[in-house]
Amino acid sequence: MLPYVYRVTKYDPADRDQHGHYTGAEPAISDHGPVEAAYLQAIAAFAEDTDVDRLAIREPEIGGIAHFGSEPPVDGYGLADLFPAGLTGFHDGALVPIATGLELVRAMLRDNGAWCRLETAGAFAVHVGWDQYLYIGSSRPCAAAVARTRSLGLFPELLDASPYDFVFDAPVSGQRPADADFWARLRWTVGSHRATLLEESYATNAARWHRLTADNLEAVRARLTPRARLAVWPDLLTDVGAAMASLPEEGLVEFLWEDESGRITSTVADDTQFEVVISRIAGASAAGVLSLATDERHPLFTAVLPDSDGVLRARWQTDPTPSDRNWAFLKTLRRGQVVTGTVTSIADFGGTFVDIGGFTAMINLPELSWRPVRHPSDVVGVGQQITAEILDVDMVRERVALSLRAMQEDPWPRVAPRSGQVVTGPVTKIVSFGVFVRIEDRADGFEGLVHTSELDESTGDAVEVGDVLTVKIIDVDLARRRITLSQRQARAPRHER
Repeated sequence: MLPYVYRVTKYDPADRDQHGHYTGAEPAISDHGPVEAAYLQAIAAFAEDTDVDRLAIREPEIGGIAHFGSEPPVDGYGLADLFPAGLTGFHDGALVPIATGLELVRAMLRDNGAWCRLETAGAFAVHVGWDQYLYIGSSRPCAAAVARTRSLGLFPELLDASPYDFVFDAPVSGQRPADADFWARLRWTVGSHRATLLEESYATNAARWHRLTADNLEAVRARLTPRARLAVWPDLLTDVGAAMASLPEEGLVEFLWEDESGRITSTVADDTQFEVVISRIAGASAAGVLSLATDERHPLFTAVLPDSDGVLRARWQTDPTPSDRNWAFLKTLRRGQVVTGTVTSIADFGGTFVDIGGFTAMINLPELSWRPVRHPSDVVGVGQQITAEILDVDMVRERVALSLRAMQEDPWPRVAPRSGQVVTGPVTKIVSFGVFVRIEDRADGFEGLVHTSELDESTGDAVEVGDVLTVKIIDVDLARRRITLSQRQARAPRHER
């Protein structure tokens, strides 16, 4: 917040009632003449006193669906010829010389449809308010500029702050940046769905649409407007009729369609205009319909472009999607972290799903226990609270792998000294190259392999699951978690062992 903020107006403070409302004869619109010129000269004087020669555009807006200004809207929103790149040059963070900044103020005073904050971080700010109120902030008192403003017939008043200082509408939850994780997830999404729709908003009420494929994603990325807000949507439907069938009976919607050249057009229409828009879409190669209602407008995920140094300076806040909330939560996790959660379900393939603070993580079957597990229900149950260690956080697929056995003492080192022992146990499984025998007297006891070559000749093909064999532990491989057994060596005479 700047220490010196002046409200500059053409309204004489003497012409105010007891409530501070202006009661004089000055109109609440620009005169397009000497008074407007006086406003611009006052800004130039304050900029000179502050040694500012460039301004940054912040939070740019252009006219929306409805126009509530006191003057008629103007084609191009008053920005014609100000930006070589057209409207996309009117973006957050764009640096403009004072002369261009003054032309932007002129457009705002005339209510041409464009609005923004003009600022130099920590030094200077210009905010245009309703009804020809101007707010100029500086890091210096600017006595000369104040005097110049009075000489121009305007009235400067020192305030504590500008009512147009930027404040977040809601507590900041952590805006998702379009960083390496975002682009990796977008590439994965495009690869999974083959095509995806990207909405690029470079100002409030101003957006471009891109249909992404694996072949054009990087080219589109290179053309994005700095600090743009991005929203990823499901692809357009190639069945245009099916897309139109989703139209509501009434209300405002946004139509999107792609022509044969690949250009995507969007327009907003209500139910009285549906037929006209549908006729325009007749030859489209793909189309879609999006609701304009906030509670019905659900992209897959969103982000804001950071600056080239990776710092997110744009102050846009998108409505977080489930994927965005997952991203924010996953950013708080790390490998090796211990978390507590509740088992929510057990899949037939052996995966155990655990709710860890609203996010569903998974424990693969081998990570439930160091000991053999036939089914997760042998170890955990739905509704059970567990403590597990994070093995991996996959930001691209939004997955978290947990390990329950990492919280348990590893019993394998206690098995290693048993090498050379002769034990008795049941056959648990028969495979083409041998049989597995449990060497511990417990349901989840360790098992070892008796290779076909180590089976006693008398056993032959007669062995079945459940048969009890006497075997010798001939090797315990801790690295690969394998136990090798021999029936032949267990039955050999003592002097041959």
